[in-house]
Amino acid sequence: MNQVKTVALLGLLSGLLITITYTVLGGTLGAVSGITFAALMNLGAWYYSDRIALAAYQAQPVSEHQAPDLHRIVARLSQRAGIPKPAVYLIPNPGANAFATGRDPEHAAVAVTTGLLQILPGDELEGVIAHELTHILSRDTLTQAVAATIAGAISFLAQMLSYALWFGGGNRDDDGPSPLALLATVLLAPVAATVIQLGISRTREFAADAGAAKLTGNPQALARALKRLEAIAHRTPMDGNPAFEPLMIVNAMPKKFVSSLFSTHPSTEQRVARLLAMETPPNTLFGL
Repeated sequence: MNQVKTVALLGLLSGLLITITYTVLGGTLGAVSGITFAALMNLGAWYYSDRIALAAYQAQPVSEHQAPDLHRIVARLSQRAGIPKPAVYLIPNPGANAFATGRDPEHAAVAVTTGLLQILPGDELEGVIAHELTHILSRDTLTQAVAATIAGAISFLAQMLSYALWFGGGNRDDDGPSPLALLATVLLAPVAATVIQLGISRTREFAADAGAAKLTGNPQALARALKRLEAIAHRTPMDGNPAFEPLMIVNAMPKKFVSSLFSTHPSTEQRVARLLAMETPPNTLFGL
């Protein structure tokens, strides 16, 4: 059911992108251009999703010699999950966060910040890595990267339209798009894209938390990590493209009350409560 929901929401994102193009250009040209642009964005996001996401946060590959403990955790949990060991990247940022990306388990990567490695104890780091590996195992990484790329394109087009309205003074030819339609697109398109991303991301975060708890047999460690990471995010927020924030394990930027209504992550309180309710005894899953 979640897969059907995700496909439907991705279709809505692509439809929104087509609608923006149609609004700007109008007629057959606008429709064809929108469909072509959406198809290219989806294809590009499918093939280059890992590079796009890693570049958004300036992640760099890290060797086993540079981060032996991190590589050992990734290798051990990958073997336990039955997937190839993903590439390991380090984000040079004092904030504490992590994400996974890639179009499938054979082309996946896990990225963590330098702040995360400095702050989390070993069992909590394992919980975070297990969460990201669950995203890879469930192929959430492709879904989230495609959604982020399309949402980023929508926000970019809306920003360009706002510049056009500002410098164009709201004038139009008889055959041109309505200034009112352009204004509505500028205001509503980014919000609509965020709401659709919310629908894609929230359910998958709960599922990844549950998968991590099963993979490690220690839901309490991930629960402690989530609370710690949220507290750090308030002190040390991370800069980056907001369209890619759903990839992170927690919100990279702390949310005010109103903006939290549109957060692509469930509340940490909800996630922690679900994890603590699991209380799976260690080493009783995956034949351990």
